[in-house]
Amino acid sequence: MKRMGVIFTLIFVLLVCFHFLLAPRKKEFAELDLYDEILNRGRLRVGICLDSKPFGFRNEKGEIIGYDADLAKYIGQYIIKSPNRVDFIPVTTSNRLIKASTGEVDIVISTLTITPQREEVVSFSRPYDMAGQALLVNSNSSISSMSDLAGQSVGVIFGTTAEKNMKNLVPNAYLRGFKNYNDAYLALKSGQINAITSDDTILSRYTQDDKSVKLLPKRYSKEPYGIAFKKGPSTVKLKENLDFAIDDLERKNVIARLHTKWLGN
Repeated sequence: MKRMGVIFTLIFVLLVCFHFLLAPRKKEFAELDLYDEILNRGRLRVGICLDSKPFGFRNEKGEIIGYDADLAKYIGQYIIKSPNRVDFIPVTTSNRLIKASTGEVDIVISTLTITPQREEVVSFSRPYDMAGQALLVNSNSSISSMSDLAGQSVGVIFGTTAEKNMKNLVPNAYLRGFKNYNDAYLALKSGQINAITSDDTILSRYTQDDKSVKLLPKRYSKEPYGIAFKKGPSTVKLKENLDFAIDDLERKNVIARLHTKWLGN
């Protein structure tokens, strides 16, 4: 009987061991909630492009200003109760999604259009503004619409939705990619390209400073701008707070005032 008892005990122990071995394992270290991490840190790290005036650029004093910069400070007020605890981290159109998806920055506010493809990589807040794809040409240009770009050289900015859209809108145009808007603008002025296509909100600033270029009136897309951040369960609370902040800023007409301040009517 004692021997049988020992055998049953051994079988029980073996079954328990097998249960733990075969049971699905939980992650040893749960991913920290990003919203809580921001609160504990007491600072909000915001990725922003500095070549997209009037959204993000440096003034004569070297300070980072613009529509997106102002919005980031308002978001800072909602999340960490201070607009002065926002750390701006320069990003580019090419790496801004990577910076957001890896958590190198907490959020990216940088004229980022919400698209299904991008939503596979990062999460977005609800939209805070709307742009449209447009064409910037020299004032004496005979180009009047997209249909005139067949066989023409067109400047696009790497990593923008305009780059992808052009391949569908005018597949026989010659696309030339640039890392930033200023390089594309200089190429247009020097005759290296015949047009630049991008968001009207960004291209319109060149017509304010330079009457030798013009923005054609037609828009070829709707580009809802959103705040991007790391995708996953660790950012659910952050998204809720970002969406609340944008809703509240819209109700108080702050978004409308920012739009008028930096983009005009």
